[in-house]
Amino acid sequence: MRIGVLGAVELWGPDGSPMALGGSRPRALLAALALNVGRPVSVDQLVDAVYGTEPPGNAHHALQSQVSRIRPLLPEGSLARHPAGYVLSLDSDEVDAHRFERLATEGRQLLALGDHANARKALVEALELWRGPAPTVRLDDLRLSAIEDRIETDLALGQPDVAELRQLAAENPYRERLRGQLMRALAADGRQAEALASFDDARRTLADEFGADPSAELAEAHLAVLCGANPMRPVPAQLTSFVGRDKEIRQVSEALRAARLVTIIGPGGAGKTRLAIEFARRVAEVCFVELAELGDSAQVPQAVIGALGLRDGGLFGGGEAPDPVARLVAGLADRGILLVLDNCEHVIDGAARLVRRLLAACAGLRILATSREALGITGESLCPLPPLAGPDTIRLFEERAHAVRPGYRLDPETVGQVCAAVDGLPLGIELAAARLRSFELDEVQARLRKLSHGDRTAEPRHQTLRAVVAWSWDLLDDDERTMARRLSVFAGGATLSAAEEVCGRSADVLAGLVDKSLVEVNAGRYRMLETVRAFCADQLDDESDRARRQHAEHFLRLAEEAEPCLRTGEQLTWMARLTAEHANLMSALRWAVGADPEIALRLAANTTWYLYLRGLRSDGIALVTELMTLLGKEVPPGLDEEYLLCAVNVDVRVDRAAELLRRPGLQLRFPYLVMLWTMIGTAEEVTMEIFGDDLWSRAFLRTAEGLRTLYHGELAVSRSCFEQACALFRDVGDRWGIANTVDQLAGIAALEGDPAASLALIDEAIEVIGQLGDAEDAAELQCRRADNLVRLGEVAAARASYEQVAGLGLQPTTASAHRGLGEIARLAGDLATARELHERALAECQAGPIVAAEIRSRILCGLGAIAAAQGDADRAREHYERARDEALARQNLPMAAVAEQWLAGGALTWEQTLHRLRERFVSDW
Repeated sequence: MRIGVLGAVELWGPDGSPMALGGSRPRALLAALALNVGRPVSVDQLVDAVYGTEPPGNAHHALQSQVSRIRPLLPEGSLARHPAGYVLSLDSDEVDAHRFERLATEGRQLLALGDHANARKALVEALELWRGPAPTVRLDDLRLSAIEDRIETDLALGQPDVAELRQLAAENPYRERLRGQLMRALAADGRQAEALASFDDARRTLADEFGADPSAELAEAHLAVLCGANPMRPVPAQLTSFVGRDKEIRQVSEALRAARLVTIIGPGGAGKTRLAIEFARRVAEVCFVELAELGDSAQVPQAVIGALGLRDGGLFGGGEAPDPVARLVAGLADRGILLVLDNCEHVIDGAARLVRRLLAACAGLRILATSREALGITGESLCPLPPLAGPDTIRLFEERAHAVRPGYRLDPETVGQVCAAVDGLPLGIELAAARLRSFELDEVQARLRKLSHGDRTAEPRHQTLRAVVAWSWDLLDDDERTMARRLSVFAGGATLSAAEEVCGRSADVLAGLVDKSLVEVNAGRYRMLETVRAFCADQLDDESDRARRQHAEHFLRLAEEAEPCLRTGEQLTWMARLTAEHANLMSALRWAVGADPEIALRLAANTTWYLYLRGLRSDGIALVTELMTLLGKEVPPGLDEEYLLCAVNVDVRVDRAAELLRRPGLQLRFPYLVMLWTMIGTAEEVTMEIFGDDLWSRAFLRTAEGLRTLYHGELAVSRSCFEQACALFRDVGDRWGIANTVDQLAGIAALEGDPAASLALIDEAIEVIGQLGDAEDAAELQCRRADNLVRLGEVAAARASYEQVAGLGLQPTTASAHRGLGEIARLAGDLATARELHERALAECQAGPIVAAEIRSRILCGLGAIAAAQGDADRAREHYERARDEALARQNLPMAAVAEQWLAGGALTWEQTLHRLRERFVSDW
C-alpha cells in the first residue's frame, strides 16, 4: 500500500496498481490523514481540509460518510477513531511525503559528512517522488531545500547543470543559496563574467524589493568568483557506465587516508584514468590535470596552474612572471584539495619533482597520480591495477556490445574467451565489443585467439593491447586510417572543423572512428584515448612533418585572427576559444621552433597578449627563448615586429629589438609591446609616431600620460587623462583597459580624500577585472576597497574582506591584507597586534614591481604610525623616511608624499608636500 500526496492524491494497492478514490473530497481526506500519519487529526481539522470554508450543515456526519468511503481501500484497522478525531496508522515510508522527508534529511546529513555521491543518490530518490505541486507551503520549502542540497552535490562532483540553475533562480529570485550556486557553477565553467552579472542581478533584486544587501553566503560566493577561488578544471564527464573496480576504489580510498600520494600503476588500457575519475567524483574539492598532452617535463607546473584556474601574475602589476612552482605553493598552501595527475609516465621526472615540492610545502594537499611506472618518491603508496575480474569483464563486454548492436544474443562462454584473450584489459574489451558492429561474436573470438598467440615475453599485456589496437587499425578503410593518423597530432582534442581541415577528411570519416571506439567525442571535441593516440602517431612515419605543419598552420591562422579581437568587445569570446585550444597552440609552437622558425615567430607573437590576459606568461617562455637563441640577430623578412615582441617578451636580444624599433615608418600592430618593454626596464627609444590612430592605441597613449602625470603628483591632469582613456576603452570594449583606468581613477579619488567615490570606482574595476579571471588583481582591489571601508568607518566589513583575501595565498596581496588588518588593530589601540601584522606583511612583500613597492611603502608608514603611538619618534621617522625613499626609487611621487606628510606630522598640505619633494628629490625626473 502506498499513498501519494506530492502532486495529485493517489492510492496504490499492494501490487502497485492504482485504486479508485472517487472525487476531490475523499482525496482531500486521505491527504490530510496521510500527511499526519501516526498522529491523530481532529474532526475540525479534517472538516476544514475536506469542505474548506463552506462545510455542510451536519459537517461531522458528512465527514463520517467520507471516512466510510475510504476505509475499505486501506489496510484493515489502519484508519481508526480516536478521542481527538481520526488516526491513520501506517509505516510512514508508505506515504511519499514522509519518505521524501526521510530521504532529504539523509541526503543533507551525508552532504555534511562530505559523502557527495551517496548524498546525491538519496536526494535524487527523494525528489523523484514529486509528481506535481506541493500540498503544503512547508513541503514546498523542503523540496526547494532538497533541490539546493542536490545541486550542492552536483557542484562538488563537478557536474552542475547551469541551465537548470538559471531556471530555478528565475523562478525563485529571492533564494540566495540558488543564486550563489548559479554563480559557482558559471565560474567553474570558466564563465566568470556571467557569474558576476548574476550577482549584480541578485543584488539589484534584493535592493529593489526589500532594500536589503546580499547575505554573507552570497557575498562570499561573489568574492570567491572575483578572486578566482573556484575555476578548477572539473573531473571529466564520462559517456559510458563504470563497470566493476569496487575493490580498487576502496583500495585507493584507504591508501589516501594513510598516505598523501597514491599512484595507480598499470599498463596502457588497464583503466587507470577511469578509476581515478570515478574515485575523484566522490571527493568534494578536486582538480583534474591531464599530462599526456605535454611535450616535456618542464611544462608540468604550468599545466597544474592552468587546471587549477590560477594565474602566474596579475594584469596591473607587470614585472617578471613568478616561478610557476612558487605560484602553485602559494595557491595550494592552505587548501585541502585532491590533485589528480593523469598519465604521469609521459613526463615522469617533471611530475615527480613537482609532487615532491608540493607535498613538502602544502600540508593539506593530497595527490592521486596515474602512471605506467611509479613516481619513486618517499611516502608514495602504489595501487597496481590488475585486470578486471571475470564477471566484470563479461558485464563490460555485454554493455558495450549492446550499445553498438542492440538485441544481439551473446554466448557468455564465448564472451569470457574474448575477454581472456585481451587479458581483461578494459580498453581491449571495449575495442573488441565495438567489432560486433561488423563481425559475429565467434569471428571476433577467433581473431583474438590468433592475436593472443604472438610473442608475449616482455610485457604480455602491452603486447595484447597493441595487437587489439592493430586489429582495429587493420579494419579501417584508407580514409579512416588517414584521419586517425593525422588526428594524433592534436593535443587536447579537436573541434570538428579543425579535424576536417588538418586531417583533410570529412566529418563522416571521423564519425566512423567514433563508432569503432577509436575516437571519443564530448562537448563537441574529438579526442583519442592516449594508448590509441600513441599507436596512430606511430603510423605517421613520413607523413609526420606534413601533418604537424598543417596543424601548426591551422592554429597560427586562429591566433592571428584572434589577436586583434582580444582588444575589442569580443575579448571574452576569443579568450575562451584560445583557452580551449591552449594545448594545441603550445604543441604547434613546440613543433615550429625546431621545424619552421617563421611560423614559430608569428605564433609566439600572436599568442603573447592572450597569455598575458590569461595570466599564463610563463607558458611558452622557454620555447620563445629557444627560438630567439636559434634566430640570433637574424630577423626573418617582414617579421620585424614579431621579432621585436618576442625579444621583449623574454628579455633577450633587446639591443637588436631597439634597432628595429628605430626604423623609419614603423607603426605597431602589437601596441601593447611598449607596456611589455617597460616591464623589463625602460623604453627610451619609443616615440609616439609608432602608434596607430586606432581607438585602442589612443586609449593606451592617454593611459601612459595619465600614469606619467600621476607619478609626478599632477592629480588633476592625471584624472583627465584616465577619464579620456577610459571612455576610449569603453568604446573599444576592452575590459583590460577599462579596469586599469577605473582602478587609477579610484586611486586618485582616495588620494584626494573621497573614499566613497573611490569605493564606487573600485567596485566597477572589480567587476570588470573579474570577467578576465584576474584573481591577483581582484584580490588587491578587494584590499583597496577595504581600505576605503576603514576610512568610512565600516570596520567589520573591511576586516572580513582582508581576512578572506589573506587566505588566498596570493603574493603580494597577502601582505596587503595583513597590513590592512594591522591598520584596524592600530586604530583600535592594539599596538602589539598591529606591529606583529605589519612586520609579517613586510616580510611577505619583497621589493619588486610598482604595485609591490607601493604596498611596502604603505606597510612602512603603518609601522611608523605604530612606533609614534608607542612614543618612539626616532623609529617612526626611520620608517617614514624608508617608505618615502622606496616610493621615490620607483618614481611614485604620490606615495612618497603620503610618507612625507606622516613625517611632517600632518602639518603640510598636499600641495606643500609635493612642492617640498619636487625641490629636494625629483628635479631631474
